[in-house]
Amino acid sequence: MTKRELIFAAFNNQETERVPVGFWFHFAPDELYNDSPEVIKKNTEGHLKFYREFQPDFVKLMSDGYFTYPNPAIASVRTAADLKKIRGGYAEEWIRKQVALVSSLTGSFGKETAAFYNIFAPATYLKWQLRDQGVSLGELADEDPEAVRDALNEIAGDIAKLAQAVIRDGGADGIYLSVQNLQDSKLTGEEYLKYIAPSEKKVLEAANELSGNNILHICGYKGARNDLKVYAGYPAKVFNWAVVVEGVSLEEGKKLFGGRAVLGGFANTEGDLLYRGTEGEIKTYTTGLLANAGTTGVILGADCTVPSDIPFERLQWVREAAADFSARKAI
Repeated sequence: MTKRELIFAAFNNQETERVPVGFWFHFAPDELYNDSPEVIKKNTEGHLKFYREFQPDFVKLMSDGYFTYPNPAIASVRTAADLKKIRGGYAEEWIRKQVALVSSLTGSFGKETAAFYNIFAPATYLKWQLRDQGVSLGELADEDPEAVRDALNEIAGDIAKLAQAVIRDGGADGIYLSVQNLQDSKLTGEEYLKYIAPSEKKVLEAANELSGNNILHICGYKGARNDLKVYAGYPAKVFNWAVVVEGVSLEEGKKLFGGRAVLGGFANTEGDLLYRGTEGEIKTYTTGLLANAGTTGVILGADCTVPSDIPFERLQWVREAAADFSARKAI
């Protein structure tokens, strides 16, 4: 099987010759909000080096440099009432630049390896900018959830355009949509589905119009906890969550998400096995993951981005162990 055949078979819960493996990290970790030519060059060259030296089974295209959604109305938000000023339609140049980034990368990879572009949920883009202004999106949501819902739906119109553009014009095979519960909000799961989820589903549905191969990432970065149940009905092909942080295994998640394909299994910090363990420990852990989760509809990866300085040989140990496990199972 080619790598594309391998990854899309796994996405569709079909048998594969071996379990595919995918890890990702930031190529410009200190410049995530700065889209200067130097940062974009660093991001681009980092992708190409990783592709050349590791030959990944698939590539998560990182949006380093484009973490700021450029809507001028956000700068004046101090209260929930201010959210009503937010309207979409300000992101054309921001979208164009990201399409150019994605196009340059997919053009370099050719069609040998599937590629999925990193996009954040509307709530994530908004909360980052509000946080820098000393404003909590979670507190605004508790104060006036309808105002938050309406603002997020406006932003979602632009993010949906981004999702479609990177697929249609950039050559991405799909998107990797990062979502996260509002960590500082009292919203219940039911309220999340009512006020936050519509904007996230809008982005996924837009991507699904052009590609059915989209990944939902439920972000547990730095220990953030999420109610995974609220995402069970999201229209994604593959689900990735913080297995270690949430305490929900790959096999448990596969049941929760209706039998759809799952991605992950490894904790992602400098203190965890993938970064510090021996070759034997990493391979033993890999074998244990597959013994429990099976080999159908499973892609091995991490809870979130792994440290940027991780040696590629550590990722290769996972791939070797997964291939060995699949080979033994086939005998």
